[in-house]
Amino acid sequence: MKFEREYAVGVKDIGINNQMTNLGFLSFLEEIASTHSNVVGYGVNDIETKKKVWLLMDWKLKVFERPKYGDTLKIKTWARPLEKHLFYTYRDFEVFDGENKVAIATSKWVLFDLEINKIGKITDDIIALYNAENKQVFEENEISKIKEPEDKDLQLNYEVKRADIDINKHMHNLNYLKLAYETLPEEVYFGEENKNIRIMYKHQILLGENVKCYYTKKDGKYIITIKSYDDSILHAIIELS
Repeated sequence: MKFEREYAVGVKDIGINNQMTNLGFLSFLEEIASTHSNVVGYGVNDIETKKKVWLLMDWKLKVFERPKYGDTLKIKTWARPLEKHLFYTYRDFEVFDGENKVAIATSKWVLFDLEINKIGKITDDIIALYNAENKQVFEENEISKIKEPEDKDLQLNYEVKRADIDINKHMHNLNYLKLAYETLPEEVYFGEENKNIRIMYKHQILLGENVKCYYTKKDGKYIITIKSYDDSILHAIIELS
């Protein structure tokens, strides 16, 4: 079953030229996903009792048009049916500004079990709460993996601050994209915002950790790789095009 909410585009959601940013889109998508889970009993308010929390593994966003400040967006989201052989599940999104579909997105999630401190099983009874829809917004069933570029330039060293941390005590997923933008060359950062966003999360980043951000331009895509300070851990790869 599709879950719907309306949101007004605020000042924090727009950038230059009064256009909604990719961060603005993802912020609303994160909000409606969290609200949906809260309604069915597996949201933020249920972490303490259920001892389980949804963790995001991937984002894929495609923007068609950019709303402006004050526009009212209708966002629809739904969980997809659970594939028996998989340990993760998908959630898709459609964003409308009036009658216009302005963006689509999909996301991949795992259910983390806090009692055993590892990824838990997503059971049929949990998925049943979401009344899953057998529909996807992209042609591909699965979000393809992003390969780490062999050639990349170090652009930024960063120490994770308290303001970066979320309720799960690791770096908030949207802050990975913020960090990626800080890694971009200035002419790219202040140019037209990319319409296709991919974020692949690989390993959590904790408070006080130092990370390295690498930049690569390849085949018309801007790729930012976030690694641990000693390069031993791949934290995330962000692809903009």
